[in-house]
Amino acid sequence: MMPAILKETKDSVGDKATIIKIDIDRNRKVAEHFSIQGVPTLILFKNGEIKWRQSGVVPSASLVQVINQFSG
Repeated sequence: MMPAILKETKDSVGDKATIIKIDIDRNRKVAEHFSIQGVPTLILFKNGEIKWRQSGVVPSASLVQVINQFSG
């Protein structure tokens, strides 16, 4: 479900955001560093700072709204 949502989101926001998927089973240190306990966990960074995070499936329209809110 998330791959389709992320593709739709990327198509909507274009170059406003880079979307990266990380397999936390293969990258346990990343999961530990960001205290990721649930999958999926979505984190929005701007200039290296976490601006937003949410665990669970989030609809594309909501993700687009969050990205637009912080892309200014």
